[in-house]
Amino acid sequence: MLAYSAPSCTVGHVTLNGDVVWQGSVCNNFPNPRGVNTLLIDSFGCSVEETRTFDTHISTNSATQLSNYLRQLNRGGVIVGVTADEATWRLSDAVSTLQQLGVDVSDVDFRGSFAFIAQKGYPSKTALRKVLTETESNKSPARLNAVITGRAHKIDAKALPIF
Repeated sequence: MLAYSAPSCTVGHVTLNGDVVWQGSVCNNFPNPRGVNTLLIDSFGCSVEETRTFDTHISTNSATQLSNYLRQLNRGGVIVGVTADEATWRLSDAVSTLQQLGVDVSDVDFRGSFAFIAQKGYPSKTALRKVLTETESNKSPARLNAVITGRAHKIDAKALPIF
């Protein structure tokens, strides 16, 4: 998975089994799903159950909606998160809920980027990559490669915790 920040023309994406299941960019006629994008993963069927976009840059309600959404997920649910364009401006109301998942992005600045895979109820298993600033994110946005396998929900990626 690859996040992106404006004004870079990076094409952000999430792939599952080699297929692109989410993508966006501020360029090239792609949609720009600005904010925090989530994909609820069916780890047994290796498919996306649901995709949501929370525009935490512009909307004062999106962080609360993101927080409420994450809270209502079932324990053990696997969630992928990836940022697009700018996600931090109005993210503050969701920061503590993200931290409960093991996603501490309180230090990500304007137009920084982050990507994560988390299993609700198991914050120590969370895989998180973040790039703190716009300048760094435009050069090399947050990127995360992982494999989720079987009933144990194992994430296998370099320097990442194992499920």
